[in-house]
Amino acid sequence: MDVPSTRALPDAPATAAQRPTAPADSTPAHRFRPDVEGLRAVAVLAVLAYHAGFARAGGGYVGVDVFFVISGYLITGLLVREAVRTSTVSPVAFWARRAKRLLPLTVPVLVGVVVAAWCVLSPVGGKSVFADAVSAAVYAINWRLAGAAVDYSALGSDASPVQHFWSLAVEEQFYLIWPLVVLAVALWCRRRAVPLRSRLAVTLAALVVASFGYAAYEVTTEASAAYFSTFTRGWELGLGGLLALVPVARLGRLRRFATPAAAAGLGAIALAVVVFDDNTPFPGPAALLPVLGTAAVIAAGVVALDTAPARLLSLPPVRYVGRISYSWYLWHWPAITLVTAWLGDLPPTLLACVVALSAVPAILSHHLLEDRLRRTRRFARPGRALLLGVACTALSVLAGVGALLAIPTEPLAPPDKAPGAQALTSPGGVQRSATALRPVPTEADDDKGQAQDDGCLVAPKDTEADSDCVYGDPHGDTTVVLFGDSHALQYFNPMNRIAKQHGWRLLALGKSGCTPAQVSTYNGLLKRQYTECDEWRAATLKRIEREHPALIVTGGLATTKTMRDGTRLTGDARATALRDGYVQTLGELTGTGAKVSVLRDNPRPPSDIPSCVSKSMDDLSHCAFATKTGFSYEPVDKEAAARVKGVRLIDPSSMICRDGVCPAVIGNVLVYRKDAHLTGTYTTTLTPWLARQLPDVS
Repeated sequence: MDVPSTRALPDAPATAAQRPTAPADSTPAHRFRPDVEGLRAVAVLAVLAYHAGFARAGGGYVGVDVFFVISGYLITGLLVREAVRTSTVSPVAFWARRAKRLLPLTVPVLVGVVVAAWCVLSPVGGKSVFADAVSAAVYAINWRLAGAAVDYSALGSDASPVQHFWSLAVEEQFYLIWPLVVLAVALWCRRRAVPLRSRLAVTLAALVVASFGYAAYEVTTEASAAYFSTFTRGWELGLGGLLALVPVARLGRLRRFATPAAAAGLGAIALAVVVFDDNTPFPGPAALLPVLGTAAVIAAGVVALDTAPARLLSLPPVRYVGRISYSWYLWHWPAITLVTAWLGDLPPTLLACVVALSAVPAILSHHLLEDRLRRTRRFARPGRALLLGVACTALSVLAGVGALLAIPTEPLAPPDKAPGAQALTSPGGVQRSATALRPVPTEADDDKGQAQDDGCLVAPKDTEADSDCVYGDPHGDTTVVLFGDSHALQYFNPMNRIAKQHGWRLLALGKSGCTPAQVSTYNGLLKRQYTECDEWRAATLKRIEREHPALIVTGGLATTKTMRDGTRLTGDARATALRDGYVQTLGELTGTGAKVSVLRDNPRPPSDIPSCVSKSMDDLSHCAFATKTGFSYEPVDKEAAARVKGVRLIDPSSMICRDGVCPAVIGNVLVYRKDAHLTGTYTTTLTPWLARQLPDVS
């Protein structure tokens, strides 16, 4: 889960924190709240503990939800007081205050990340980070992450150093829209001479209900995307805003409940931190625990700041952590990801040290930049403050764009100089160095094949392809099927060439993450049982039967996560379920009368091959790995093929690994793209070999 987990801190109560006395018109509803400042400390420490890998903080990502409620409460209170006092709201002045408060601190963080990533990461890794930095600078990274279906529970080197800016993006989008809503309601109320608070409460309540309903739905369908969405998070900010609209007199009657309410609220937050983990569907109904807990603490403090929980939160050390929480939040995640990329995965003890040391730049930037800008009168005017914000954004964007443009690229090897697998039969095929490659590492992940580009690898949430996915000779008399997940469709290029050579009609039937084995599976991005896979597989098997193919070639990821009765299986139980499911599918496929071949899954590299190659062109042996390492998983597909009569196994391992070693580059061709997928270019060079492996269907 989070983390993102990584989430941004709501803006502090601006200038109120340092005021020796409250304004003359101050009421308990908007006096400075030391307990809220302390509550920010609770939130950031929960996030830090989660990212440091503390075993008892598996739900520490809920600290971001605490921040969202606080932000909604503080910001709505500020806007409503302005609207009540002036009968209007100045969005420009509000945005100027937010720009001066939030944007300057992001510049050293984002520029620092770009510089550090340039020094530590490969060109492949840097390209992604630099693009993320640009998205973070314009506060759109949450949509970039949602669109890419990023696994928000990925930590360390598997995550972007600026991934945590997603929560800042959610808040900034809230800050952009909410003043306009308050202004519209205030003007409407002024024209009709009706009270503002009640009308605004109705408006906000409707938005909260809609957002919560959407979150509850989306988290059950596409959890990774839901996690980053402003629409699924809006209700948390809105609930804090509703709290700011409750008349103080009504809360004052509940003074005797202040202590138990605050204690229960802190307990709810702590319970979420301890009980939740990366498998908890989030956000959605589960988020009610930390969100309502935060609301209870805030509400209790409105009527009484002399309770034990409030005094605890108001202790000077706690308040200081809350004061630097925004800065610490910004710095800790880049420290974790970049140090991990540099040194490799760290044990929890060292990870905790990295998090602790990230407090140093956090404290320095808080006092030298954040505090000074907050106090200075130079940017007191809204126009100057907005110009400061624009300048800060421009600096961060320029840093990211400049780094993207400066990424060195390796020369692209011409086709006649990139024999790929065919070079295995000649000396020097397995290279120790290279001056030109095909594809170049920075473009390797896009080297997939036409079928995937055409949408014939069905996306996780879909159950149908974008086209009929007919290739080869569409009018051929012999039908051949390529069926499975992305590990099967990576062989589309050679299959399509062979089909054209023989006049076969080729069907490319694939679905992302969906094994052909008839077994319930778990999708890590959706964070639930992969029901779309079951539906697609059943429909595809029926289509294959109707097509009366002469040949079916199938395959898939041999490490697919399986389930039984809603529970994820592990170890031997997982492998057994997957193998038995394969046997069942292969039995049905042979029952069509077609000849059936199983493509054994390829060896899995222990690290990202394109990233390694991009920084090791002079010594590619750094990127090679042992065959035993690549085949460390159970050969469930191989065993299933042996159990079903008439099924032929096609094992590509001899064309990927030789003499116990799996090279990263063969014949000037990059073997792997992202994760354990082969590049389309390399599988294309396997065409003559694959043609010899297929059974005769003439």
